[in-house]
Amino acid sequence: MTDNDKKSAQVEQDEVPAEDDGTMSLTAHLEELRSRIIKSLLAVVVGSIVAYFFLDEITNYLTLPVGKLYYMRPGEAFFTYLKIDIAAGFLIALPVIFYHAWKFFLPALTRTERAVLGILVPASVILFFVGLAFSFFLILPVALKFFMGFGEETENLQTLFSFASYFEFVILFVLPFGFVFELPLVIIVLGKLGILTSEILGKYRRYVFFFSFVIGALVTSPDVITQIAVAIPVILLYEVGYRVVKHILRR
Repeated sequence: MTDNDKKSAQVEQDEVPAEDDGTMSLTAHLEELRSRIIKSLLAVVVGSIVAYFFLDEITNYLTLPVGKLYYMRPGEAFFTYLKIDIAAGFLIALPVIFYHAWKFFLPALTRTERAVLGILVPASVILFFVGLAFSFFLILPVALKFFMGFGEETENLQTLFSFASYFEFVILFVLPFGFVFELPLVIIVLGKLGILTSEILGKYRRYVFFFSFVIGALVTSPDVITQIAVAIPVILLYEVGYRVVKHILRR
């Protein structure tokens, strides 16, 4: 091999990203993580700027389940609008955030398997929004009615929602459902990486079923139908991940 050939081979080798061989140092991983976090935060900033122009429409939509709200402190309305704007920016930036989240795990996969990224990102976004919609339209109204019922039974108590407290309640109640609906994708990826196996998933199925109904009982009214409506999607999502790991990945 001539000197020119050796130089060409060395250049080609240097041009191959370090992650392609599945090996990266801890420093490289931390640097990549920092870079992806920064890019995700920038996407949230851009999304928040876009959401600002639709802030009134977004706020009106969020308050549909309760109607008129009140603010008790001078800066409450301003800071609550700011939180709503950031939350909306986060949702707008979700495709970018999920892209960088999944891309961070790619060094553990082969080059061929990285093509799955084109499926993971849109699937993650769709499942997240399905979870939000499921909670906001089906579970949140029932939960509000249930919690408001406690005050209506007492003569000296009247329902008076604060703008800030209502928004915080909606976020803490609705957002977890978006992440819960990511369950099958997380199970599949962990199965592919060898962290989870069908044996482990099968072993804990009964506990998942049990806690699904416990969660349904905690976040909804005593109505059995509503409790089942919360538990069934969680169980189905877990089953999808379990079946894929067992029958498709064969782990």
